[in-house]
Amino acid sequence: MIKIAEVLPPDMAATELWRLMEQAGVRYAVGSFYPPHSLVAGEKYPWEFMPMLRLKQQYERSGFSLAVIEARPPLNLTKRGLPGRDAEIDTVVELLENMGRLGIKTWCYEWMADFNWVRTSTGIRDRGGSLVSGFDESLLADAPPTEFGAVSGDTLWASLEYFLQRIVPVAERVGVQLAMHPDDPPLSPIRGVARIMSSVENYQRLIDLVPSPMNGITLCQGNFRLMTDDLPKTIRHFGEQQKVFFVHFRDVRGTVQNFQETWHDDGPTDLWECLNAYREVDFHGVLRPDHVPTLAGEANERPGYAILGRLFAVGYIRGLQEAVHHDEIVAAGRTGTVVDR
Repeated sequence: MIKIAEVLPPDMAATELWRLMEQAGVRYAVGSFYPPHSLVAGEKYPWEFMPMLRLKQQYERSGFSLAVIEARPPLNLTKRGLPGRDAEIDTVVELLENMGRLGIKTWCYEWMADFNWVRTSTGIRDRGGSLVSGFDESLLADAPPTEFGAVSGDTLWASLEYFLQRIVPVAERVGVQLAMHPDDPPLSPIRGVARIMSSVENYQRLIDLVPSPMNGITLCQGNFRLMTDDLPKTIRHFGEQQKVFFVHFRDVRGTVQNFQETWHDDGPTDLWECLNAYREVDFHGVLRPDHVPTLAGEANERPGYAILGRLFAVGYIRGLQEAVHHDEIVAAGRTGTVVDR
């Protein structure tokens, strides 16, 4: 059965977020690195063994199992194929080796050069005055290039193959899954920068580029929804290959050129059918809600990651989970999943 997780930044451990997610029955954490000020004497980087050891223990003391690391050492030279990339790749080797030592099984990475996810608004009014983010390509018509200039898709594909040739053998040796996150939005180019993780076909190319049981994907549903009109079919396509390692469970309304995030119960995608597809392909990994609305009484300081929207999403997904797995729950003699076991 799918395991519901949440993003729990380590520097927010003393806040309501961690406690409320524990109370909501979440038992799996998606973690990031310790911020630099949390490092102690003799430590240079947060992906070294000792900071990672403390990180894992911090989650476990609060009742969470650290299932995924969704943070990355700097990789822009690597993505652009520039001098210095081998030193960057060495930091990823160190991260993966330490994850393997600590039993953290999945690393979520991405191949977006220069900048990560892009939104032209983070304050669109939605249901009841809640706030969601959105993207409108037309607003970027006169946007300047990045400080690094244009980069082609061919360059990104070549640099990705070089990276995977170095990293995949390490991932196989230490038992860590490489889960590639889509470009967000899956639109190319943006400000002159190509985006290659932007179609279902390109994801198949990724998998075939360096074949390995450890080379797979983060199926971020909002982005894949903008790549295909049949998201459940896409889940089955990659799930039948055992290539779905991690799921971001969300939805969007609109097109890749102009869209906005939605509440989990108010988007165009049949999310019940998506969960059913994961069940059909025997996916038992980690799923987390993503890009939730900011609700009344909350500051919109972390668009997409406010607390009340996360609680709603966890409850909604839990209900879908129990509906999809009802027969299993009854056969196990339980009246509900309550928490992941």
